[in-house]
Parts: sequence; structure tokens; C-alpha cells
Amino acid sequence: MNVFIAGGTGAIGVPLTRALIAQGHQVTASTRSAAKAAMLQQLGATPAVVDALDAEALRRAVVAAHPTHVVHQLTALPKGGAKNARDLDATNELRIAGTRNLIAAAVDARAVRIVVGSFAPMAGVRSDMPDMQAAAAAIRSMETQTVDANSAGAIEGVVLRYGLFYGPDAASTVEMMAMARRRLLPAIRGDRSLLPCIHVDDAASATVAALERGHAGETYDIVDDEPVSFSEIVRATASAAGAPRPIAVPAWLPRLVAPFMAKVISLRLDLSNQKALAEMGWRPQYANIRAGLAQLRTHAA
Repeated sequence: MNVFIAGGTGAIGVPLTRALIAQGHQVTASTRSAAKAAMLQQLGATPAVVDALDAEALRRAVVAAHPTHVVHQLTALPKGGAKNARDLDATNELRIAGTRNLIAAAVDARAVRIVVGSFAPMAGVRSDMPDMQAAAAAIRSMETQTVDANSAGAIEGVVLRYGLFYGPDAASTVEMMAMARRRLLPAIRGDRSLLPCIHVDDAASATVAALERGHAGETYDIVDDEPVSFSEIVRATASAAGAPRPIAVPAWLPRLVAPFMAKVISLRLDLSNQKALAEMGWRPQYANIRAGLAQLRTHAA
């Protein structure tokens, strides 16, 4: 395959580039930052410095790469992840206008398929979460545009709904481990959340599978085998960091101190990867976040 990855320096862009290069595929990866072009070259990809919101510039970059396949991994999140709704504004724009521009560019480049990375937890946003409605709407727009392009026969479209990313190079994991070592990452008493997770390497392998074997027009949940509570994530993170067992705080405290994040970590989503297994032959290497983070600690040792 000749693959154009839009968003090649992000959480999935980097491991995906590595995986595709290792399998002998040709990769062009985009970044908005000229400073990151060298990193993409070191990975073996051809860098394309372009802003996905500049439709004509993006079209030129994609057409010049002559891709057979295109991957949408465009985000603009703060390094440590979103802490409030405003932190999602730039990513929302990429998921609406950036998706429109990328699909048009992929069609002009005569690519066969586009695989779009979505975010599974947004499916759990409820009507009583007004500050998350814009992000949920942006996700719906991105997914709908992809499926509609497929239905219209313009290009094969596949949507992947990733769980919460974690891994050695994931900024959120690095930050949480640092917080755990300082005992600033508490568990929550009576935690009833149920959150789907996915190691970034497993997300990358699922994306390769979707490029090769995903069914056109379909949407897949890319999650590990076992959703867990936020408190289980905290305890697994502390263990991987070699930190003391986290303290437990009442549920009202996160709502008071970090209301946006408190809503995210209170979601209940019991998702399954069985469709991805049945139709793409993909399954995660790490059955759950405990296994994935334990492996991280083993490598660190």
C-alpha cells in the first residue's frame, strides 16, 4: 500500500507509521509543524507539512503522494489531553472541516480507501453534559461524512472508534504516571464508571487491519477485551509507575475540582471488539490496561 497519514505525529500516527514501514508499505505522513518533519523522516516516512484546514494545500499534498489509502488521525489536543471543553475546539474543527477537506483530497488523489480514527467514549455523552455536546457533534460529523462518502461510491470509508489511548509514548500515560508518583492521582470511592481502553500499539495494528481487511462502510469499536473503571486505570498506572497505592477520594471531589474531566471519567460504556475480530481478524495484544501497563513496567525495568 501507499498510505497517506493525516496527523502522522500524533498518538496513533507515530506507531502506525512504524507499523506500516515495518511491513514494507510506503508512507507519507502529514504534520502542521516543520520542526516535526525530521522525526517522520527518521521513522522512514515522507513528511508533508500542511494544515488540514487549508483545503487546497491539503489537496495538493495528498495528490502529490499518489496514495492508494488515506488515514485520518487529525487532532489538535493539548499535550496532556483536554482538561475542559475549550481544549477540544481545535480538534472539533478538524473533525468537521478537516474531514471534509481530507475526503475531498483523497477522492481527487484517486485513493481507494480512507480509514478514519474516531473516539469511542463520545458515544456515551448524555444530554446532561452540555459542555461535551460540541465534541460529540464533531465526532458524529466526521463519522457521517465518511459513511456518506462510502455510500455515494466516492471512496471506501471505514470508521474506527478507539478507546482511551495509553502506552509508553502516550502523553496522557506519561502525565498520569508522574502524578501517581507524587500521589496526586486518586482513585474514586464507589466508582461505577466503565471505560474502554486501547494500547496505542494495538490501535495501530487495528488501523493496519482496517486498511487491508475492514469492510467498506462499516464502523468498528477498537477497544481491548475488558472495560475498566477509572479507579482501576489509576491503580494500574500507579503499579506501572512503581508508585504507592493511590488514595481514594469521594466522588464529589473530582466534580468540584475538575468538572469536565469528572464527566469523562464517569462514563459507562461496555463496548466489544468482537466485530473487529470477526470481520478484520484483529484482536488486541493486551487484553486489558493492567496487562498493557504491566508490560510497560517490565520494559522500564
